[in-house]
Amino acid sequence: MANSTIVIIADYGNGDPAFTEVSLQIKQLLPEATIIPQSTPAFSTINTGFWIYQIAATPHLQNTYIYSNTAPRKEDKQAQMNNRGEKLMYAKLKNGFEIVAVNAGFVFSFVKPLIEEFYFINIPDQGSQFRSRDIFPKAVAQMIQKDADFLEDKGNIDTIPDHPRNVITSIDGYGNIKTSARFSEVAFEPGQPLIIDIHHQKHLATYTDGIFHVKDGELTFAPGSSGHNDKFMELVLRGGSAYRLFDRPEVEESFEITLP
Repeated sequence: MANSTIVIIADYGNGDPAFTEVSLQIKQLLPEATIIPQSTPAFSTINTGFWIYQIAATPHLQNTYIYSNTAPRKEDKQAQMNNRGEKLMYAKLKNGFEIVAVNAGFVFSFVKPLIEEFYFINIPDQGSQFRSRDIFPKAVAQMIQKDADFLEDKGNIDTIPDHPRNVITSIDGYGNIKTSARFSEVAFEPGQPLIIDIHHQKHLATYTDGIFHVKDGELTFAPGSSGHNDKFMELVLRGGSAYRLFDRPEVEESFEITLP
């Protein structure tokens, strides 16, 4: 078995020691594995699903897997005995990429059209407040070791919700606002002015087919760097921060586009 790369996508927080603890548990089972931690905003299944898609749909990745734990435990809002939470699921995409992730909210929504196999995992969904460290790493190892015994009943792909349209999915280090709108879904003309309303802030933007197709200091709504063959649209303030311009909106906030 070739050395594997495991991307851990979880909402522990940037630099949170939880990533270290989970990584160490996986290394006990897969000593040769390379582990890459990626943090998402707390409880954000939209951001988690967005990055699962972006990584899993990357062409030519070999021996790379995703293990995701963003589990708001909102499936049942009543008191949960023994720390029960959303179930762990396995997905294999049409490109062969394999994912183990807690099935919460929109975690699987962005890859939904790409899923070829979808299974419940034969592992407890309760028994620890820190399931992703104490229970779930075994399933990650079984996936990579091709141990089919970890698969249980087939899941119904149709039960995965579609991801919402026109919401913020991610905010990068430059303050660019990535959205769930795709290039194929917009019908504006390059150079067309738009009014973008986010977080009670309205600003004039220009629709372009490239984020640098405006002058420095201008706001553009353009296909960004994510989305592969059908780019996700981004709000970019050239030379500045769209995030600060719109008064620091949160991931998952919706936005509206109107014409001036």
